[in-house]
Amino acid sequence: MNNWTQGSTPQGDDPSPYEPELGSLPDDSRGDERGDTVNKTGTTTIGIATDEGVVIATDMRASLGGRFVSNKNVQKVEQIHPTAALTLVGSVGGAQSFIRTLRSEVNLYGSRRGEPMPIEALATLAGNFARGGPFRAINPILGGVDSEGSHVYSIDPAGGVMEDDYTVTGSGMQLAYGLLEQEYEEGLSLEEAQSVAARAIKSAVERDTGSGNGVFLAEVTDEGVDIQGHDDFDAVI
Repeated sequence: MNNWTQGSTPQGDDPSPYEPELGSLPDDSRGDERGDTVNKTGTTTIGIATDEGVVIATDMRASLGGRFVSNKNVQKVEQIHPTAALTLVGSVGGAQSFIRTLRSEVNLYGSRRGEPMPIEALATLAGNFARGGPFRAINPILGGVDSEGSHVYSIDPAGGVMEDDYTVTGSGMQLAYGLLEQEYEEGLSLEEAQSVAARAIKSAVERDTGSGNGVFLAEVTDEGVDIQGHDDFDAVI
């Protein structure tokens, strides 16, 4: 099981409706002017909700400006809540900052209220941050489990939050969606959902230059988050 990392956010002087309860959003005013020197994930990320929990799958490749493979073993799914995980899509720095900020707010909520933040509230908070923050065109998937059941949300760069039974984001999304539309059915077990998600990632990897080098699978249940990396698709298909 992955350990849930807790963070903190410094006190801000001018809070807005889109900022954390305490703290300020990181300043990234230099933005995308770095161009081809910015590490980007390219990416195919998938989330599937089942009655038993949530499966999140991602590829493992990062690139510089989409032209050069800079890393072949990037973990693009991270635990941000005792029973929720988020994918990294877009600028690596922006996505990592986004995750740190959400972790801090989840930790603060739990400390104040003595219970984990509901997943719907976490999705709303993530959408507010994506819309109002300097996180640079991220498009993550949030998957979590709470007392209401299993949830999968896609969060678009403008802050839109959409829940679905399954969703895909990233440069290989069209390729992955083609397989998911054929293979997904209601009543999948967690093990079956992992196999479907891994096959969809493999389908994207075959043709999308921004995706590749293996698959990370996250299993999210009411007991926690388990994340495993696999270089060989045959081990999980």
